[in-house]
Order: sequence, then C-alpha cells, then structure tokens
Amino acid sequence: MSRIFKPFVFLIAAIYFLVDAVFFTLFKPVLRRLADCWVFESLRAWIVSLRPYPTLALFIVPVILLEPVKPVAAYLTATGHIVGGLMVLIVGELLKLLLIERLFSVSRDKLMSIPVFAWCYDRFCQGQGWVISLQAWQLMRRWSSNAKHAVQRYVLEFKAAQKRKRLSWRSR
Repeated sequence: MSRIFKPFVFLIAAIYFLVDAVFFTLFKPVLRRLADCWVFESLRAWIVSLRPYPTLALFIVPVILLEPVKPVAAYLTATGHIVGGLMVLIVGELLKLLLIERLFSVSRDKLMSIPVFAWCYDRFCQGQGWVISLQAWQLMRRWSSNAKHAVQRYVLEFKAAQKRKRLSWRSR
C-alpha cells in the first residue's frame, strides 16, 4: 500500500510547492511594491525587538492561517466557481508570500539562530535550486520573459500610436 501512495503523495507535494515557487517568481515585483507600505514599516520595529522563538511563532502564523487557501481554491474551482477559486488562490498566495517574505527579511538572522529552522531553510534552498535547474522551469522563465517583452513592446507601440493620433488631430 505504501509503494502505491508514496509516488502519489510525492507528486501532490511537488505540485503544491511548485505553485508557491511559480507565484513567488511571477509576483515578486508586486510584492516589493506592497512591502513598501507604511504598515510594514511601523511593524518592523516591533518585530525586530522580538527574541528568536517568538519571531518563529510570528513567522508560522501566516503559514497556518493562509495555507488552507489552496485547498479552498481547488474546491471552489472544482465546484464550478472558477473565477472565485482563482481569485481566492491569487489573493491568498499574494498575502501569504508578502507576509512571509517581509517577516523573513526582517528577522532572517534571528530565525537562522534556531538550528531546526536553519536546517529546514537549507533543505528548502536545495529544493529550490533543484526546481530552478529543471529544463521545464527554465523554459517557463524564457516564455515569461518573452511574453513580458512582447507586452512591453505592444504598450510602447500603442502609446506611440496614441501620441501620433493626438498630434494629427491637433494639426487639423
């Protein structure tokens, strides 16, 4: 029985973590802009004043509260509420990644002073390196870069066309 379920569980776990990696990569610029909000600056001093284990407890809170977003989004999507499911997934993942990324950047040194956290983080970095080394990941990065440049080119061409249109209207 274990031999049957082990590959299935591994596949589900791989997909689960791949969704996090994709979301973090795609929404990193948005997360940077949101992180500059005044709310995070006012909380920064309080977070810095915490000791390592209370910081770890604070770090775990967004994971516990926002990790169930994926199954809820999957349920909504499976029951026919595709737009609602996608919105729940996107907002929940953005919020979770924003909070975790901000907390980690503020308290990285404290968290790394906890041996178990440092070990888990090392394993996470190894897994992330493995995913990044995959050809499928590199292909997706190339496609997203090409799509980004195509959209930028289209926007620039559209703006230039609008500018020419305004100038032609003025000369009449």
